Amino acid sequence: MIYFDNSASTLIKPKQVQKAMLDALSFFTANPGRSGHREATKTAMEIEKVRDKVSSHVNGDITIFTGGCTHALNLAILGFIESGHVICTENEHNSVLRPLQFLHDKKGVAFDIVKQAKKGALLYDDIAPFIRPDTKLVIVNHISNVNGDVADIANIGKKLKEKNITFLVDGAQGGGHFKYNMKEMNIDMLAFAPHKGFYSPQGIGCLVINGDIKLNPILFGGTGTNSLELYQPETLPERLESGTLNTPNILAFGAGIDFVEENFTQITEKMDDLTTFLHYELSKLPVQIYTSTENTNGVFAFNIENFNSTELATLLNDKYGICVRGGYHCAPKKHEALGTIENGLVRISFSYFNTLQEVEKLIFAIKHILLKNKNL
Repeated sequence: MIYFDNSASTLIKPKQVQKAMLDALSFFTANPGRSGHREATKTAMEIEKVRDKVSSHVNGDITIFTGGCTHALNLAILGFIESGHVICTENEHNSVLRPLQFLHDKKGVAFDIVKQAKKGALLYDDIAPFIRPDTKLVIVNHISNVNGDVADIANIGKKLKEKNITFLVDGAQGGGHFKYNMKEMNIDMLAFAPHKGFYSPQGIGCLVINGDIKLNPILFGGTGTNSLELYQPETLPERLESGTLNTPNILAFGAGIDFVEENFTQITEKMDDLTTFLHYELSKLPVQIYTSTENTNGVFAFNIENFNSTELATLLNDKYGICVRGGYHCAPKKHEALGTIENGLVRISFSYFNTLQEVEKLIFAIKHILLKNKNL
C-alpha cells in the first residue's frame, strides 16, 4: 500500500512521537491541573513544557490546546468576533467558512470572501479592496489543502498591522513545512493541525496567540481554578481550556515538533523533490493539473478527463493500492475558483516518509488508466 493522503493526516508517525505517547500512557496519566499531588503536578509540568515549545517554535506568546485545528479556528473566530466585518479568502476550509456563516446568520456579522488573482499565490492586493472601516479580522489560509496555493502571509501581516486589523492564519497545512515567526510576520493568531505536518496523533490542535488578543471562551466548564465561581476564569490558558487536557496527544505533539526541528531541511527538500518530480512527469500526460510549478510543499491536485475525482481515487485504491483523496476537501469556494465544483479533484499529498519510487508507481498507475481509457 502507498499512502499519499498526508494532508488529511500523516500515516507514519516517527518513533519519538510513538514513544512520547507511550510514555504519557505509562508515566503521565494523572489529571493535570486538577490536584496538588505529585502525580498531577508532574503531568502538568510536562504539558507546560510542550506549551512553551509550541510558542517558541513560532515565536508566539501563549499556546492554547484544543481538540483539533477546527476547534482552534472556531475559538479564534467565535471567541473574537461579535460584530463588525471579517475578510477571508476563497482558499478557506469549512472550519473558517461555516463559523463565519453562523455569525452572519445569528449576529449579522458581515464577511467578504476574497478571490485570488494570481495563479499559485494569494497577495495583499487581493485583500486590500475589501477592507472597511469596521473590518476587525482578516483570516488567511496559508497553504491550500486543495492544491497547495500559498498566501504571502508576511506582507499581508505587515499591511494589516499598519491598519490595526487582527490577523488570523490557518496553518493546518503549513505547520511542520514552513518556519513561522509570528512577531516578524505580524500574525496575531495561528492555528495548527499537529496530525499533519508535525506527524502527531489525531485529536489535538492548538491556537497560538501573539500579543494582547482578548478571546471569549466557546467552551465552559472545569479548569481546576476558581472552582467556587460560576464564571469562567480570566487568566490564560485556563480561560480557554475547559475540561481535562489530552495529555498523551499533547506530549506526542511535543515530540513531533522535536522531529520537525531536527529534520526541517530534509523534510522541505523531500517535499520539493517529490512534488517537482510528480509535476514534471504528469505535465507530459493528458491530465489537468491544478497546482502551479512554483508550489513544492507536498500538495498536488489533478484530474483525468471523463473521470469523476472520487471514482478515480477509488480506482487507484482498489486496483493499484494507492491512497489519495478525491472530492471537495471541505473547501467549496476553492473548488468554485478552480472550476471543479462538478467533479472535484484528486489530491496527492506527501510526507517525509514517502519516496520517489512510490511516486513512480503512481505515475505508472495513471499511465495505465489513461491507456485503458484510450486517453494516451
